[in-house]
Amino acid sequence: MPQSSSDILRLPAEKLYEEEIEALKADDPGEKPIGWQMTPKSALKFIVGGKAKGMDITPKYIGNNRLVEMAIATLLTDRALLLIGEPGTAKSWLSENLSAAIWNNSSKVVQGTAGTSEEHIRYSWNYALLLAEGPSDKALIKSPVMSAMEQGSCARIEEISRCQSEVQDALISILSEKTVSIPELAREVPAHRGFSIIATANTRDKGVNDMSAALKRRFNVIILPSPGDLKTEVAIVTKRVGEISANYQLKSKLPEAEAIERVVTVFRELRMGQTLDAKQKVKPPANVVSTAEAISLLTNAMALASSFGDGRVKEADIAAGLSGAIVKDDEKDSAVWIEYLENIMKKKGLSWQGLYKSCRDMAK
Repeated sequence: MPQSSSDILRLPAEKLYEEEIEALKADDPGEKPIGWQMTPKSALKFIVGGKAKGMDITPKYIGNNRLVEMAIATLLTDRALLLIGEPGTAKSWLSENLSAAIWNNSSKVVQGTAGTSEEHIRYSWNYALLLAEGPSDKALIKSPVMSAMEQGSCARIEEISRCQSEVQDALISILSEKTVSIPELAREVPAHRGFSIIATANTRDKGVNDMSAALKRRFNVIILPSPGDLKTEVAIVTKRVGEISANYQLKSKLPEAEAIERVVTVFRELRMGQTLDAKQKVKPPANVVSTAEAISLLTNAMALASSFGDGRVKEADIAAGLSGAIVKDDEKDSAVWIEYLENIMKKKGLSWQGLYKSCRDMAK
């Protein structure tokens, strides 16, 4: 039985923003690079927002537009793109939306883990067919990278620094030669024009499987910073919470602006190790309290409010998420969180007291 898009938990960016992509394509008379569905300027507009054919194009990335321009310009060349940053800096989100805008396909993904093998980068075999019939095109299972090479589109490699060195070495050959050799079939698969790779790496994974200098040289590296100020981070969180809650069809109102600002303030102060006015030091927790964590926390607060409340997000809903987001290592993080509550949040004034008391109740 066919499924409607409303039944799918998470739509890929090219489906989620299909109308925007079509409007941009229709309003794009410029010459398009080989393999691209729109010009670089339209791809930029898709990412940072604007108008096309009277339609508002929602910003997918809120930050320095020059970084997006550099990313798009990289994809015009034969070099791969590497997005590096702290957790929650929208590396994967930017990677997905660039792929959707330029190639209308963000699904060719290799998720980097300790278990990722060379086969995920190159190719593997249907071993039943291989044993029965020997090496053949029918028995060949193409990796997302090989499929992208054949189609002249993009492959995404998430968390590349979590891949073992032999996997990274296999990628060096592909990025250098732009071919995949299949000795069993005595042939090579060349990359078609338009082929590119977008990889992401988490700075917190530094030292897990450090990328070699040889591999880094084959990428243009763009570092995505954490949101530069409170206002920017609040805007990012508000936008994404609204989008995600609508997709999940949560029957609750968006948290009030003041509530979102308080959550972001707590996260920024714990992340920076000082209060926003720089007057007091703050002990940071062991884990990263990222923008993505704030988005998840507020989305979950909406789920609590819609399922067990009256549909309005209250301090108790937010407090439940704050404790879970910050306290990951029980002993150390619990002490850090209690100290923050008593020395910082408690003294922020009357408007913070409801959240403080709810957090203190959760911490008991």
